[in-house]
Amino acid sequence: MQDAPHPRRELLRRALCAGAGAALLGRTTPLAAAQDAADASGSPTAPRFRKALKYGMIADPDAKSVAERFALAKRLGFDGVELNSPSDLDEAEVVEAARETGLVVEGLVDSAHWKHSLGSTDAAERKQGRDALEHALRQAARLGADSVLLVPAVVRANASYRDAWKHSVDEVRGAAALAEELDVRIACENVWNNFLISPIEACHWLDEVGSDHVVWHFDVGNVLRYGWPEHWIEALGSKRCYKLDVKEFSRAKMNDEGLWRGFDVKVGDGDVDWGSVRDALGAIGFDGWAAAEVAGGDAERLADVSARMDRVLGLS
Repeated sequence: MQDAPHPRRELLRRALCAGAGAALLGRTTPLAAAQDAADASGSPTAPRFRKALKYGMIADPDAKSVAERFALAKRLGFDGVELNSPSDLDEAEVVEAARETGLVVEGLVDSAHWKHSLGSTDAAERKQGRDALEHALRQAARLGADSVLLVPAVVRANASYRDAWKHSVDEVRGAAALAEELDVRIACENVWNNFLISPIEACHWLDEVGSDHVVWHFDVGNVLRYGWPEHWIEALGSKRCYKLDVKEFSRAKMNDEGLWRGFDVKVGDGDVDWGSVRDALGAIGFDGWAAAEVAGGDAERLADVSARMDRVLGLS
């Protein structure tokens, strides 16, 4: 039996691997930060998480107002919430509910990005998408949120990859000026949009946009169909991997019951290797929001989601 790797050497090995990939991508490596952390603690640095959930998940019949829903989420161990933009919620009510409960509106989700793709060849559609994104950025600033989740483009049979790349880079680069002015991040997500389906591609796309305010909102479960989350985290690195969506995926269910049934599994019961995910996040020094994106429900259901997040994120 081989000896277990020394924690400090293992951390430095991971940092060197990340650094080699970073050199290929033309960016600064995390080696110095990793070595400082190892020298200070003698062991790999654990990632730090703040727990959130999507507002639509809060569906307890006894929590009707925004403040009641926020209070329930806070009581069940969540620190923040993500809202859709646009939505029919009253902004003043949201701000007051956050003040009363201490639940942070940590991000918004641009809910127009599928219908009005920034990668479309139709200039009118792109304008609608750009207007929706800029509206969400301004709303995020008013609500105290620091990011807007974006699906940057959608590739279909009649919407080519080349066009999606060109137009989405142009549109997001244009919106980045407003994001920088407001100090709100545009956080792009990996979804099943047939676009940016490898981490190296995602890094190249972000580099071409060329703004520190355009980052990645990494969905852990979405990549299980064609990859491994820890590989994405390593490639994205500390500057790009800004936030997480937490969900599961079962390859067996996908193969036996159909593609979308792969998501029909509770957090911690699927194929995500959460130990490797935590190790990869620790190696890049992750310190940020992790939001549940699973089926919601009443207080009992949300308590289970919260407890499962604690287990897989190493919070319990």
